[in-house]
Amino acid sequence: MKALAIHGKEDIRWEDREVPVPGAGEVRLRVNYVGICGSDLHYYFHGANGEYTIREPLTPGHELSGVVDLDPSGRLAPGTPVTVHPARYGPKVPGLEDRPHLRPGGDYFGSAAADPHRQGGASEFLLVEERMIRVLPESLPLERAALAEPLAVAIHAVNLAEGVAGKRVLVIGAGPIGLLVVAAAKQAGAAVIGASDVREEPLERAKALGATETALVGRDAIDDESFDVVFECSGVAVALTQAVRAARRAGTVVQVGMLPNADIGVNLAPMLAKELTIRGAFRFSTEIDDAVRMLASSDALDSVISHVLPAADAVAAFELARDSSASAKVLLAL
Repeated sequence: MKALAIHGKEDIRWEDREVPVPGAGEVRLRVNYVGICGSDLHYYFHGANGEYTIREPLTPGHELSGVVDLDPSGRLAPGTPVTVHPARYGPKVPGLEDRPHLRPGGDYFGSAAADPHRQGGASEFLLVEERMIRVLPESLPLERAALAEPLAVAIHAVNLAEGVAGKRVLVIGAGPIGLLVVAAAKQAGAAVIGASDVREEPLERAKALGATETALVGRDAIDDESFDVVFECSGVAVALTQAVRAARRAGTVVQVGMLPNADIGVNLAPMLAKELTIRGAFRFSTEIDDAVRMLASSDALDSVISHVLPAADAVAAFELARDSSASAKVLLAL
């Protein structure tokens, strides 16, 4: 079989591997689609994602869909369409009973956080634990199903705001995750959804998904205290400063974008006088089930997928995926 492997900065290879054999409690999947995520881009272009540096060849990919190839238990028939919850959780921790994704000691597909690395899904065949599998409804095509993991991230972020129904919501950064947050906020009943970005093209995509107000950074001003909830999805320090300014008094800021693992310049002074709540958002828990249902109910999110390229053309796909003017979500076809 073939699999992608990132060996270091701008060094990705389409390599031959042995077809894996499932053990007890495992299922072998034939992977069809893998989405390129921001963390994958960091691993490829920088050889690291935050503090996690590639120390051995890393197969990227945690956004995936495919079909069952072999289930030794016989419970899942070959050809069953599936997506995957890509997390393994660490040991139980008091106080985190309802947030297993926050337990230390877990891992995630396509991550260099652990040593050895947790290999990802950009491989023709993939072994997964049976509990990680989510069988897809007949109404959900495999291509769209590859959005289940990032949509779960977006739904989790919206849930952390503890209610957006009837509220004014701002999404800063209209990349793939920002677009899915727009869609999730609309699904949750937000009255007004604003979106801001440094480029026009992502803002047009955001409008197609439900954004009713847009702001081009450097051209359009966002009034202070003009939104009830702000989702910062760009991971840029100046954008977090903007989020704090844009949030109303007693409002909420949810930090969705991954901030750099470094001291950064952010002005949080307005947080005090406004008594803001600032919450971090990290992956998700059970929201992938909500994401599957949402994706199965409508084809509205098909527009988030802008390109599908063969995995053998990974270099071109990664170059395309980092250009937000040219692309939204880029999928690899295996």
